[in-house]
Amino acid sequence: MLATLFLCIAIHATSANAEPQAKPSQPNVLFIAVDDLASTLGCYGDVVAKTPNIDRLAAMGTCFRRAYNQLPLCNPTRASVMTGLRPDQIKVYDLDRHFRDEVPNVVTLSQAFQQAGYFAARVGKIYHYNVPASIGTDGFDDPPSWNQTVNPKGRDKDEEHLIFNAEPHRKISGALSWFAADGEDKEQTDGMIATEAIRIMREKKDEPFFLGVGFFRPHTPYVAPKKYFDMYPLESLRLPYAPAGDREDIPTAAFAHNCPVPNYGLDEPTLLKATQAYYACVSFVDAQVGRLLAALEDLELADNTIVVFWSDHGYHLGEHNGVWQKRTLFEEGAQSPLIIRDPSQTGHGSCNRIVEFVDIYPTLTDLAGIESPSGLAGRSLKPLLNDPVAQWNGTAITQVLRPADDRLPEQVMGCSIRTHRYRYTEWAEGRHGVELYDHQSDPNEFENLAEDSDERALAVIRRLRPLLRAKASGEIPTVPVNPARL
Repeated sequence: MLATLFLCIAIHATSANAEPQAKPSQPNVLFIAVDDLASTLGCYGDVVAKTPNIDRLAAMGTCFRRAYNQLPLCNPTRASVMTGLRPDQIKVYDLDRHFRDEVPNVVTLSQAFQQAGYFAARVGKIYHYNVPASIGTDGFDDPPSWNQTVNPKGRDKDEEHLIFNAEPHRKISGALSWFAADGEDKEQTDGMIATEAIRIMREKKDEPFFLGVGFFRPHTPYVAPKKYFDMYPLESLRLPYAPAGDREDIPTAAFAHNCPVPNYGLDEPTLLKATQAYYACVSFVDAQVGRLLAALEDLELADNTIVVFWSDHGYHLGEHNGVWQKRTLFEEGAQSPLIIRDPSQTGHGSCNRIVEFVDIYPTLTDLAGIESPSGLAGRSLKPLLNDPVAQWNGTAITQVLRPADDRLPEQVMGCSIRTHRYRYTEWAEGRHGVELYDHQSDPNEFENLAEDSDERALAVIRRLRPLLRAKASGEIPTVPVNPARL
């Protein structure tokens, strides 16, 4: 079956001799990726976030409030989005493996647009980067995906020595670390990314383009101009609520190896400062998104440009009594922001149907009217863009691989399925624990119904287990995996 899939994909590989011509009516694509962004946006119901530009985009298009990534770690999720395939198909689970190691001839999303005559460019982070170490470089890029790449590097790189690290025994890339910077937005890397993206839009306004714009914040270290920190006074912030015994019914494997100790052992004032810094970065990125949207209007491109806004995965800010950052299969880690605005769509506003990030690829090719490879894992969201309450019957699959450590005697694959009502998760096919949450009565996933499960919970598990295992394997991968980079 996999051989057939790869053969189908290979048929669509880029031909060096091909000279495709795009139709003048073909829409542009502005493909905006944000790094480590939780649903800390006004359009997702966050009452703290100040994100007027992203909220405006959501009002103009469709805000998918229940969109789920395939693996909550930068490299695997970005590779999955760009190939339209699941982690088990591309065999990417860590930060070191490139998807072309497994599927060398796969046609990426931007390549599909290239083959249709589009100019494809990347500014900033679309594929994986080590942040902040690789800012200003190509990172872990895929050269065939682009006709042009731009890698800005701002004053945030020069001022890394000024960053406060709440966990000095860890690198700022993975620690709670932040800096309220002097200067203007356009001096920061993300500000420069917006500037370069606008330049490309201006230069290519008369030909169809696929423009990937990847912002680095709010990935740690949380760096933004000071004015954004001032928008979130510390006295206005609170840590998330969880009942005192919340962790007692949760398997050990559910907690990421990079955050085994609740709140990293930090005190509440420090955690609130980290929260302030995170929200500051969110508002900083929102301002850059506003610049991009304004440029579309100024260049008279808005009526012929599809805008996609997404974050590579979800993010924790202290939920479940002290979970931070990514790498979990809880709702906060698996659910991610996704907004699509198509000038021709007939529906607008929020959509509560369950969708997946593998749906992004077939959606964009469908909207642009171009050919996409056979064997993509997702399906087009166009029906939901035209009618957000259309019949859908969606489920979402998210997985993550844990290394063997002092908590787990072996590598453990966790796999989770989200339906409209339930989340069911199993670790190593249940050998290292099972979770079941009823989102109708327990949206914060405080009560694991798989512990001391009654007959009703067992019936749900029996129904969901085969649906989960049909799309994600709980087996330990046979491909190379770097435990230090999971």
